[in-house]
Amino acid sequence: MADVDVSNAVRNRYGAIAKTIGSGAGCGPAACCGGGDPITSHLYDEAQTRDLPNEAVAVSLGCGNPTALLALEPGQTVLDLGSGGGIDVLLSAKRVGPSGKVYGLDMTDEMLALARENQRKAGATNVEFLKGTIEAIPLPDNSVDVVISNCVINLSTDKQAVLREAFRVLRPGGRFAVSDVIVRGAVPEDVRRDRELWVGCIGGALEEREYVAKLGAAGFVDVDLDVWRVYETDTIMAGTGHADRPTSANSAAADDASFASAFIRARKPVRACCGPTCCGSDERRREV
Repeated sequence: MADVDVSNAVRNRYGAIAKTIGSGAGCGPAACCGGGDPITSHLYDEAQTRDLPNEAVAVSLGCGNPTALLALEPGQTVLDLGSGGGIDVLLSAKRVGPSGKVYGLDMTDEMLALARENQRKAGATNVEFLKGTIEAIPLPDNSVDVVISNCVINLSTDKQAVLREAFRVLRPGGRFAVSDVIVRGAVPEDVRRDRELWVGCIGGALEEREYVAKLGAAGFVDVDLDVWRVYETDTIMAGTGHADRPTSANSAAADDASFASAFIRARKPVRACCGPTCCGSDERRREV
C-alpha cells in the first residue's frame, strides 16, 4: 500500500467530514474517529467546551484530550499536529494567554477553512493555522515549547519522520504530549494493508513498545505511555464503521490483538546532542 494512497484517503475522508460539519448537515462519515463511539465519547467536559464554537466540538475526531496531559503556562508556544477543526488549539490558546501562541497544522484545505472559521468565532487572536504535513512541519528548529496531537500520528505511514520533526521543532526541555490509538499484540497483515482501516485508526496503530522505541530513536527522554481505554477488536471495528468488513480483524486471527487509546508523554533533553558526530551513536543525548 503506497504512502500516497493512505495520504489521499485521509485527506479525502477528513475533507468530507469538514464539509459536512461546515454546512451544518451533521457529523459526516464515520472515521477516526468520527463515529462518536467508542473512541470519541466523553473526552472533554462541558466546562471546557461551553465557550467553543459548536463546529469545533462536533469535529473533534480525537481519542483523548491532549490539553489535559500537562500544564500549559502563559507565554508558551504550542503546536498541534493534525489540528482538524481546532478544538485542542482553541483550548490551548486560552491557557497560554495573549502572550503565548498556538499553531495548528493540518494538510486538509477543508479542515483548515473550518478551523479558521472556528478561530474567528472564538475570537482567538493568538492562534495560527498552517497547511502542511506532520512529516515535514513548516516551522523552524527549536521554535515551540509543547507539541500536542489527538489521534493523528497513527494515520501517518512514516511515524519515525513525524517524531523526528516533533523533536526538531521543540526547544530544549520542550514537551511532547499526545493522545493516540495503539495496539497490543499482532495486527493481521490484511488489516495493515487495508486503506480504509488505516484511515479508521486501526491499520496504522503502533504496538505500544514500538511507539516507545520510536520516541527514543527520535531523541526523546522520559517517555511514558499510559493506556486509559482498551477496546475489543469487534467493538472498535464497529465504532469505525467496519463491523462487517471481510478481514481477519473480525476473525480468530485477531483475537490476540487489542486496540487502546493511550496518553503518550516525552521530553526533549535540555541538551539534545553533544555534536554532529555523536548524534548517530548511543551516546548522542547527554543532558547538562
